[in-house]
Amino acid sequence: MRLADIARASRDIGAASARTEKVALLAELFRAADPADAPVVIMYMAGRLPQRRIGVGWSSLKERREPAAEPRLGVREVDALLTRIAAVSGKGAQGERKRLLDELMGAATEEEQLFLVRLISGELRQGALDAVAVEGLASAAGAPVADVRQAVMLSGSPAAVAEVLLAEGPSALGRFRLTVGRPVLPMLAHTAKNVGEALARTGPCALEEKLDGIRIQVHRDGDDVRVFTRTLADITDRTPEVVSLVRTLPVRQVVLDGELLAFDERGRPRPFQETSGRTGSTLDVVGAQTAVPLSPVFFEVLYVDGEDLLAVPASERRALLDRLVPEAQRVRRLVVADPTAPEERAAAEAFASEALERGQEGVVVKSLDAAYSAGRRGTSWLKVKPVHTLDLVVLGAEWGHGRRTGTLSNLHLGARAADGSFAMLGKTFKGLTDALLAWQTERLRKLVVTEEPWGVTVRPELVVEIAFDGVQRSTRYPAGVTLRFARVVRYRDDKLPADADTVESVTALLP
Repeated sequence: MRLADIARASRDIGAASARTEKVALLAELFRAADPADAPVVIMYMAGRLPQRRIGVGWSSLKERREPAAEPRLGVREVDALLTRIAAVSGKGAQGERKRLLDELMGAATEEEQLFLVRLISGELRQGALDAVAVEGLASAAGAPVADVRQAVMLSGSPAAVAEVLLAEGPSALGRFRLTVGRPVLPMLAHTAKNVGEALARTGPCALEEKLDGIRIQVHRDGDDVRVFTRTLADITDRTPEVVSLVRTLPVRQVVLDGELLAFDERGRPRPFQETSGRTGSTLDVVGAQTAVPLSPVFFEVLYVDGEDLLAVPASERRALLDRLVPEAQRVRRLVVADPTAPEERAAAEAFASEALERGQEGVVVKSLDAAYSAGRRGTSWLKVKPVHTLDLVVLGAEWGHGRRTGTLSNLHLGARAADGSFAMLGKTFKGLTDALLAWQTERLRKLVVTEEPWGVTVRPELVVEIAFDGVQRSTRYPAGVTLRFARVVRYRDDKLPADADTVESVTALLP
């Protein structure tokens, strides 16, 4: 497939307002694609590079190149050139990257250049987010959307599914199964305002402590143990405590879902940054590279000795987890069989209060009959936290004043919109320590898309956790809502922009 076809489709999808129209345009593009091109095509239409980052900044991208008169670039040719750019390192790397980028841009037409600049800079906001791209792929192949979505969740890669599905048809989806050693996208939770609301929405349920750690998924096959983060990064070599513990469990094969935390001498969670630092996080704003011991705490078992448990009711999965994992490594839990009974509601409220007293973030309320929907943010899991927090994406930042002069301080915050873009919800400069401010300035400078007298706009790559006191309507921002008294809690380098909260979840908090 030619790059020109993708650039044209991107333009048309960006101009389409209805989701159904976007899906139809994507389906048309995927039907025209060679299956071997499909992995790159679906990534591009989701606004992402297969290489993730290639070391090219905005200063290089904004330089004007004479465009080619006629389109001649193929998708795989472009992908190969970007892979070469990403692989450049060592002395003279900047010059060599620029040479290769000039070679690519010089072979591209004006429309292709515009597409490439937006793609590489992370500014390709055409509304073809992963979810929409998956719907388009399903339509192109004549496959049920739910089946394609499940295959993507289990493979962790829309690219892998696209190639097989377009080459072999819907019957090929059956080969995507939960496989020990290959991480799946984790199940996520929606937000509830309080415990009472969560109980009313889930019915018979269990309350579990909401832990303030790093989400991990652990795969064991014999003596081979692998530890993955929620973004599917392999951190096995940085978590020997987890490997040692899981090797002692009375199973040969197992997949577990949980959190990784550092505890103090009283058994209370230490600050998140200490856990993040110990696992080799890129966020090292507090000098947390200390040898603090880490402890896994598990709340789900997804696979045991040849049996896939994703469709098994949550109550049965928990019973099996209780038999396999020592109590000290299982999350605290309270079953609420009848949420309408006053005594059980009171017990649930007390459990939530006790969780806070133990230093946890709150509770997660889980339906007892729920399946494990890998990669989905379903209503069968509802998180309740006393202090509202959202995971938002940094869209820009303003230069500071006074003692903050010379630093990028006031953050522009965005939530995921239905069309795949990010809608700005407001700004904040509160909650920033001097160390975090310095880190933030350095990191944002590397993500600059445009520079303005007031500050910068940046590629939407950084996820930041924001605490706030409430949500209110506002005509100032595009989503019609803004946050009251927003302040920075921490950056979440364990999350991707696709994990950020949605505009829908924010508006649901309106009084």
